[in-house]
Amino acid sequence: MIDLDHLRQWIGREEVVHDLVPPSLADRFRATFDLAGAPAAMGDAAPEMIHLCLALPAAPTAGLGPDGHPARGGFLPPVPLPRRMWAGGALRFHAPIRLGATVTRRSVIRDVTLKEGRTGALCFVTVDHRMDCDGALAVEERHDIVYRDAGGAAPAKAPQPAAAGAHQETRSPTAPLLFRYSALTFNGHRIHYDQPYTTTEEGYPGLVVHGPLQVTMLVQLATRLRGRAPNEFDFRALSPLFDTTDFTLNADEDGDGLRLWTAAVGGPMAMEARARW
Repeated sequence: MIDLDHLRQWIGREEVVHDLVPPSLADRFRATFDLAGAPAAMGDAAPEMIHLCLALPAAPTAGLGPDGHPARGGFLPPVPLPRRMWAGGALRFHAPIRLGATVTRRSVIRDVTLKEGRTGALCFVTVDHRMDCDGALAVEERHDIVYRDAGGAAPAKAPQPAAAGAHQETRSPTAPLLFRYSALTFNGHRIHYDQPYTTTEEGYPGLVVHGPLQVTMLVQLATRLRGRAPNEFDFRALSPLFDTTDFTLNADEDGDGLRLWTAAVGGPMAMEARARW
């Protein structure tokens, strides 16, 4: 039984974390995504989406749960459901994050809701993040987290393959790529690097490709297509991607913006997004 009234007491809870932005982080970020460029220097604009690698909560290893996430409670409400996933969100880019600057992340629990899905109870936690760079607003983010029961990872029937976009690129979700991104984001969730755990405990066919990694690649695609980073980027996760097959990045024109998505080769849409300038 989920006590929603108890969980909603976390609404309004706030967490503030500070960090420095070293050039070495930008170099590691670019290397992870095979981005060209000269070695990073103090004062340079950091790559888009590097904010997900900054001002991260640092739970002790002894304080992690069996899935590698920090134990329930603390800043996030103690939702009594075993599976936690990135469901979607929205980004607003206001100014570049500069290397050598001080970044402050201020996070606030906006809402906690309970729904009934095909596989059982679903608890959604919405978190608002504000990233300031040397005191000036750089990025605003809405982060949607979903908690669910164990099982139910596979769809009831095979979904239709996603269409190809007017612009399409293929990526390989190799184990080193997934491990490096987990390291960049200090993400201990075992579904991204521990294959025995992922397949036997959570029932997935392979390692799960991070939602934030997919969103980062889609933002990078949008930036390449338009020559500059978008001002707004909204996204939602529809189905998981695994390291068992390559996946595609896709984009279509959408008015004055772009509609983007990821999909496993021959598989359904995984992450859907819209970029606006």
